[in-house]
Amino acid sequence: MADLHDEIVFICTANTCRSPMSAGLFRHALEAQPEPLRSLKVSSAGVSVFDRQPANPNSIRAMAKVGVDIQDHRSQGLSSSMAESALAFFGMTDSHLALLSLQIEPAPSNLFLMREFIGEGASIAIPDPFGMDLSAYEACRDSMVEAIPSLIRVVEKLYEAQLDSRSDDR
Repeated sequence: MADLHDEIVFICTANTCRSPMSAGLFRHALEAQPEPLRSLKVSSAGVSVFDRQPANPNSIRAMAKVGVDIQDHRSQGLSSSMAESALAFFGMTDSHLALLSLQIEPAPSNLFLMREFIGEGASIAIPDPFGMDLSAYEACRDSMVEAIPSLIRVVEKLYEAQLDSRSDDR
């Protein structure tokens, strides 16, 4: 029997601004959830990365203002273990999902935009704040915070569907 997919992976370009922020927010939100959601792994990666770079200082500041510490973050590209264990990938823009689907063979079916489940009329892309002032990073963070409740529901459904398919295989 295959292992459970138990990792949520957030994807952006360089893995120094948006994806570490979103992973930090999602990890924080999962702490308030019951098991098994609380124990899911949360990670982030970039589609065009210089490995081991720290999170952008403005990302760190914006997250500290909401009580989430990402200062130990170091950038990374997508690893094969992430690809194998991912329950879902959440990208910031369509281009992230397109690049990710080129980097993983075969292209995974569990690629989503972080904001795609919010509802009608909501902007679904999260623009890159790189090179901008702290207020741009705070706006980016706030657009991620808005998406978190819908992502928790999506992840819960994906996890339950995975469990249901495993019990069907017995």
